[in-house]
Amino acid sequence: ASVSDPLRHLSRDERRALLALARRAVQACLAALPGPEVGSQPTRLRMRQDAFVTLRVRRELRGCIGIMEGADSLAETVIRCAAAAATEDPRFTPLDPAELPDLSIEVSALRPPVRVPDPSRIVLGRDGLRVTRGGRRGVLLPQVAVEQGWDLETFVRECCLKAGLPPDAVQQGATLEAFSAEVFSEDEEEATRPRPGFPRRSPAPS
Repeated sequence: ASVSDPLRHLSRDERRALLALARRAVQACLAALPGPEVGSQPTRLRMRQDAFVTLRVRRELRGCIGIMEGADSLAETVIRCAAAAATEDPRFTPLDPAELPDLSIEVSALRPPVRVPDPSRIVLGRDGLRVTRGGRRGVLLPQVAVEQGWDLETFVRECCLKAGLPPDAVQQGATLEAFSAEVFSEDEEEATRPRPGFPRRSPAPS
């Protein structure tokens, strides 16, 4: 990010703080308790930024809710999305407290979307998509195309379908926007955290 862009990349500690807030939000929601307070989070997490929170249990998707064009800080957005992903994703039954030990949380901190007049300029793995026409809107995160093994044409078509629009809606004049995201998960943090008695080795020179 440039000096003029306050939404610099999140530090490792900031990522961990967001993942911890998300987990506490899920736990509180399932216990019917108030969600965590943002409190004295780092300045970067108190900046306004949109996000999605994805929940998986044993690697199977269990919920994914996001906010685009919200007015909250990144920390507040993550708290709201985590609780909603646990209980309000209409595609899934609400998360059960018994699933918490097997739960993995992923956060996608979004950059503002930019209109894309030519779909060929979209880069798979880097860009997420938003398709809108009338009151309908579909959003797919950057990592979805890679996880599903989609090519560019399929990615755009699936985003149109998610919006409830015809698969060729972009050719028919629907608005196509792309956005990037910082994506990080508890699984990654666990994999890179040194274990007691087993210090992490420096990578071998390439």
